[in-house]
Amino acid sequence: MPRASVRTTNNGMETVYEGAWVHEVLKRAGVPQGNELRGKALAGYVLAEAQDGYQVVFSLGELDPSFIDNEILLADNRARQPCSARRAGSDWWYRRTSQERARSEC
Repeated sequence: MPRASVRTTNNGMETVYEGAWVHEVLKRAGVPQGNELRGKALAGYVLAEAQDGYQVVFSLGELDPSFIDNEILLADNRARQPCSARRAGSDWWYRRTSQERARSEC
């Protein structure tokens, strides 16, 4: 899986998160993307569940950078260290093409 990173700054502290882009994970799983994401395929979704049972649903359009102005990183490393096991080992990050902003932390 291709690796990627997002560099964020919060309260003057810079942190680099590393992982895989969600759209790359979905592509590898055979999920329709780009021009193939039409008609009934647009009703598809991803249900993400955390170790603590928290769940969130993303439509496939929300995860496809050809539809929206962001990408989502499934981070497994923060500052070159594995994300905390209490957070199930990974976390979601949005990267806007115009600016980067964190949605949650490891």
